Amino acid sequence: MHPRLAPALALVLTAAAAAAQPMPPEEFDTFATGRTLDYAVDGRVLGSEAYFPDRTVRDADTGGPCRTGFWYPDGPAVCFVYDGSDQRHCWLYWREGGEVFAKPVLAGPDEPAQTVTPAATPLSCAPEVGV
Repeated sequence: MHPRLAPALALVLTAAAAAAQPMPPEEFDTFATGRTLDYAVDGRVLGSEAYFPDRTVRDADTGGPCRTGFWYPDGPAVCFVYDGSDQRHCWLYWREGGEVFAKPVLAGPDEPAQTVTPAATPLSCAPEVGV
C-alpha cells in the first residue's frame, strides 16, 4: 500500500466498517467488469464509468468529456489512473444490504458516500473539443 494512503485509509475504513466491510478488489472486479456503473449522491448521478475485462475504464462526469484509464488494487482500495495524468484516485467500495457504495479514500468524514448502480444507458460523453 502506498504510504501516504495509510492514515486516510484508516479513517475511511473506520467509517465504512461501521456500516459494512470493504469490498475486496477481486469482488469489485467481478461486480464492475463488463458494466457501466453510475455514481450518485442523493439520487443525482455525478458520473458514470464503463469497466472492461483488462481493468481499463472509460469515465465521464455528467456532461463532461470521457477519460480512459485503468484501475488496480492497493490493499482494500481500488485505485484509478487516467490518461494524461499521473494522479491516482483511490476508492473504497462496500455493500450495505443490496446496494453498493463508494467513497474516495481521501474523502473527509462528512463527504457522503456515493451509491454505485448499473447504468440504464450507455456511457454518455460530451464532444471532445480541440486538436
